[in-house]
Amino acid sequence: MQLIGMLDSPYVRRVAISLKLMDMPFEHEPLSVFRNFEQFRAINPAVKAPTLVCDDGVVLMDSTLILDYLEDTVAPGRRLMPATGAARREALRIIGLALSACDKGVSLVYEREQRPADKRHEPWYERVLGQALASFTALEDAAGRANPWLQGPGPKAADIATAVAWRFNQFYHADLVPAWKFPSLARFSVQAEALPAFQSTPLA
Repeated sequence: MQLIGMLDSPYVRRVAISLKLMDMPFEHEPLSVFRNFEQFRAINPAVKAPTLVCDDGVVLMDSTLILDYLEDTVAPGRRLMPATGAARREALRIIGLALSACDKGVSLVYEREQRPADKRHEPWYERVLGQALASFTALEDAAGRANPWLQGPGPKAADIATAVAWRFNQFYHADLVPAWKFPSLARFSVQAEALPAFQSTPLA
């Protein structure tokens, strides 16, 4: 398998860390959707990161859909998502919050780094920031109950998504999402980022 995309994308990093924790071998091709657009388009015409090229050449995209496929192919003991019931629903709830934090964090990067300041619509900017902070407030509550992971022995899918979302936003928006407001998430991140699968998959 080949994973296409840059690790400064929280979605690419989510898949790469998950692959390592599932003990699934893969090659990483760090192509940028900006700098390597044509090379990326030759692999996936939609130019969407992450892209996963399966061993038989089939191309998948979107981190959630890629991970859903991987969960179906890996041995049950190596799966990261709870199979059924309340535990699965809770994992989906937490992952949804983490992906919301990622989505809004990416939007803020575009607003701050791509859009000219005189073109910025402040009410929209504040709305997106408010959505990011609301997502992290809910994740802070979940992290405060982690013992030490969110759903029993870990790390599992919800842990990966939460840790990746926090690290991405701290890298780009530490001024907007201050760690002192989210102490449980900050402690949780230190715990996750100390793991070999995270250390060997740095955002930057």
